[in-house]
Amino acid sequence: MIVRPAAGPLRRLVVLRHAKSARPEGVADHERPLAVRGRRDAPAAGRALAEAGTLPDLALCSTALRARRTWELAAAQWGTPPPVRYEPRLYAADAPRLLEVVREVPPHVETLLLVGHNPGLEDLVRDLAGDGLDDTLDRLRVKFPTSAIAVLSWRGAGWPALTPGAALLTALLVPRGPRS
Repeated sequence: MIVRPAAGPLRRLVVLRHAKSARPEGVADHERPLAVRGRRDAPAAGRALAEAGTLPDLALCSTALRARRTWELAAAQWGTPPPVRYEPRLYAADAPRLLEVVREVPPHVETLLLVGHNPGLEDLVRDLAGDGLDDTLDRLRVKFPTSAIAVLSWRGAGWPALTPGAALLTALLVPRGPRS
């Protein structure tokens, strides 16, 4: 059940799990690069965001290399990418920490993009979604794979008002780039 938030503008939280990463031997987790599939899927995620009309006013991105490259390849698909803030607290963050970061976003931002990692992102989407359109919640419960995009909508005066159960999961996309 959706908890009815206070009146305010329609806001969207767009959550993008980083694209598929490689696991090269001897490379620290924070510095893992994208795998071939990730370099193919990240631009597809950018195109999917544009086609869905969910381009952000601001992006918050984990400082991990795989998240930064996902952001760069996705944002390269848009004419003018929005500002991005590389946020160290998003790396390996759990849902409460992610929500804490989201609540610090200025009120003029109506569509926010988070680029980060599982399981925190998936847990955040589950916590915030009081309901979902079509089968989005059922699909989320099955899997939130790499390059997956969840779009949550809610009304509120500002990001500090976002609470668990207050949002509607309006889309769950899993874009994939062309296979060679």
